[in-house]
Amino acid sequence: MEIKTVGIVGAGQMGNGIAHVFAMSGYEVKLTDISQDALDRGLAVILKNLERQVSREKISAEERDATMGRISTTLSLIDIGPSDLIIEAASERETIKTAIFEDLQPHLKPTTILTSNTSSISITRLASRTDRPEKFMGLHFMNPVPVMKLVELIRGIATDDPTYQLMLKVVDSIGKTAASAEDFPAFIVNRILLPMINEAVYTLYEGVGNVKSIDLSLKLGAGHPMGPLELADFIGLDTCLAIMNVLHDGLADTKYRPCPLLTKYVEAGWLGRKSGRGFYDYRGETPVPTR
Repeated sequence: MEIKTVGIVGAGQMGNGIAHVFAMSGYEVKLTDISQDALDRGLAVILKNLERQVSREKISAEERDATMGRISTTLSLIDIGPSDLIIEAASERETIKTAIFEDLQPHLKPTTILTSNTSSISITRLASRTDRPEKFMGLHFMNPVPVMKLVELIRGIATDDPTYQLMLKVVDSIGKTAASAEDFPAFIVNRILLPMINEAVYTLYEGVGNVKSIDLSLKLGAGHPMGPLELADFIGLDTCLAIMNVLHDGLADTKYRPCPLLTKYVEAGWLGRKSGRGFYDYRGETPVPTR
């Protein structure tokens, strides 16, 4: 089987980035979301990122236009059903993801491959709610998608080898590198990254250091490009908490217990950059630590 058409569910931060890289690599992309406003914002982000690539002479104006020409949008989930490959990039909530795959099922081609961009939810469990668990995989892109080179490729217990081999080729075709992971909570990147972020929040919670000193220590002392609290704000504190809960529930180990301060920030609606406040306040010209 050859993949030519790609349907993407969700035009948010991850979905529009995924649409960008697939369209730029020659795939016909159909992007869907629940509102026209979300689709318009997604297309605007893609165009802005392509313009930046043109200004840096990484691509030509003709390539920019051709990429945008390969992306179409729809408000109807049904319209993406006939795609060769479907990538779900909706909110990190299992009930939402399951509902999307159930709604898609009657409209799929027999050969359609289903994937989820989930950062932590069981691929085996998501696949079991579809009519094709052998053609279901985790396809976890890193944020920001056009920049980051890694894609985690996660096989569920039922995923067959032809699907896995085909998705290895697809990842390579869009200029990314695949890291194959087994289907355990949070896979590889977030299994390692999120406990580090959670420990940084504990370090703040226990008064060992303030926001500035914790982030400065990891940037200058460990060579990290972003401090862990700055990174948490970039990811979204609600997403960080959701992944920690998946780790804690799935592995039943107290070392994955989410820090109460992380929970409190999410309860306050301080979710990071996307809400204007998190461990930093982004409402002014320069981010200011909130602790």
